[in-house]
Amino acid sequence: MAARIANARMYSVAPGAAAAWRRLFEWIAQESGVPLEIVDHAFPAKLEALWERPDLAATFMCGLPFAKDPRPLVPVAAPVPLSPRYGGKPVYFTDFIVKNDSSYRTLADTFGKRLAYTIPSSHSGYNAVRHHLLRYRTPERPKLYAETVGPVFTPRRALEALVAGATDVAPLDSLCHDLLRLYEPEMTRQTRIIESTDPWPVPLLVASAGSDLEQAALLTRTFTRAPAELCRALALESFAPAEAKTYAAMPATEEAAVRAGYPVLA
Repeated sequence: MAARIANARMYSVAPGAAAAWRRLFEWIAQESGVPLEIVDHAFPAKLEALWERPDLAATFMCGLPFAKDPRPLVPVAAPVPLSPRYGGKPVYFTDFIVKNDSSYRTLADTFGKRLAYTIPSSHSGYNAVRHHLLRYRTPERPKLYAETVGPVFTPRRALEALVAGATDVAPLDSLCHDLLRLYEPEMTRQTRIIESTDPWPVPLLVASAGSDLEQAALLTRTFTRAPAELCRALALESFAPAEAKTYAAMPATEEAAVRAGYPVLA
């Protein structure tokens, strides 16, 4: 059986997190018997280039590009974050964060200031942000921020921009936020959440189109029985099977924002 790719670039937010993902993938490979080549594909390499590979077996992909991809990518598993805020479901939020020493108490307090973003194709770092902000726009105030800061490309870089004073508010994938709290507490202690979006389907592990479906199902079963100690090191409770239909409605939120005259954040 040829080795296929496992990758957690989206959630390898710190060296400790990357090492924990490697331990998990090694356990998955051993328990399933599926040989996995664990690749880093670290920033600044483009995620789109990773997702185009024909040999993916268990690689994280953002739900929005997954739903928009015309290829029949194979859902493998979705993480269930550990914190009670997730309700034991494979969901996540976008957290709007500000510096502790700022005067901002609500998200509306940051309007007219600077807002960071990751990349426009990201759900948590752009689309979910825009969808959430739609509720605050009015005909008299169609533009909420004076300036956008980006693309900063990754959630970690959004946090770093905030801590450095390069932006006033930053959106953060909440699972990335959990992992950063775990592995980079000196940075996260300098910030606080002022608002969060509604829950969304969490990014999922996928296999390439044309993958062996029996092998993908075997990997799904193996992920769902991953040991608690390996999951806790990743701020996770467990993994759940993933289904394409869970993500199907995500592109509609992007389209709704464009129809509302809000194609870009600022």
